Amino acid sequence: MGRYLARRLAGGGVSLLLVAIALTLLIHLVPGDPVVRILGPRATPELVASVRDEMDLDEPIPVQMWLFVTGALHGDLGKDFTTRESVMSQILDVLPNTIILAVAGLLLAVLFGIPLGVLAAVHPGSWLDRVTGAVSLAFTSLPTYVVGLLLLLLFAVRLDWLPAIGSGELGDPVDYGRHLILPVVALAVGWVGYLARLMRASLLEVLNENYIRTARSWGLRERSVVYRFALKNALVPTVAVLGVGLGYLMGGAIFVELIFTRTGLGSLAQSAIEDRNYPVVRGTTIVIAFLFILANLIADLSYRFLDPRIELDETGGV
Repeated sequence: MGRYLARRLAGGGVSLLLVAIALTLLIHLVPGDPVVRILGPRATPELVASVRDEMDLDEPIPVQMWLFVTGALHGDLGKDFTTRESVMSQILDVLPNTIILAVAGLLLAVLFGIPLGVLAAVHPGSWLDRVTGAVSLAFTSLPTYVVGLLLLLLFAVRLDWLPAIGSGELGDPVDYGRHLILPVVALAVGWVGYLARLMRASLLEVLNENYIRTARSWGLRERSVVYRFALKNALVPTVAVLGVGLGYLMGGAIFVELIFTRTGLGSLAQSAIEDRNYPVVRGTTIVIAFLFILANLIADLSYRFLDPRIELDETGGV
């Protein structure tokens, strides 16, 4: 287990290194002088030279990569050109909002998606199965931003039940929770449908295994067969996608934050892109990549606890 974890951490580190290299190269791949694009055509040569020196753009590209990677390892992602604040401090200020939104969306998807999939699998071919399948397909087909706009128009504008914009005060759980409801639902709807379909297929496959037939032949009740023997094994493929799902929800949170004007990584990155504030864009991207890799690692390690038959080999696989 220790060697496997070390290999996975090393693989994650290599992935982050490649992302950092790509982000450094991205500045040079865009046509034109990045400093002139930031400051505008009326910037004086002295100001252009000063900003180029601050961004280390006067250094060779390999040196720029090295400076960014070593700085990121020490928690230094550069400075915001507009506010002159540390990029890392800006990210840490808004990161809790994005993490809470993504994790709450994933929990809501699990809370509704898995039971829907189990109900459909336990009653295959029934009206309940058909309705669940139709609802799951409809949910999966709806883009996050469409769901967000519909929820915003219905529950915030027309019915005036919930706040339309803002994140609320984190120190006030009631206010923060009211602002969180619509964004979380918008983010979770698509994954409710996906998890329901995945859980149904996985459980139906497990219910056809020989050990399930043996359990039924012993006279065990169907409820015990499903929930004591089949469900735990059927959850393994679902857990396999939860890490990836959390990463995708982090990306989907960007659209949700923009729709509901929430403070978070998405709104920070979007404003930085509009202002061509490359240090902030680079910093938010590397943090999102780190969270994506971390979520996948946690999902991989959870396999072993769900199914003891799964061994973590020493080559980094499962």
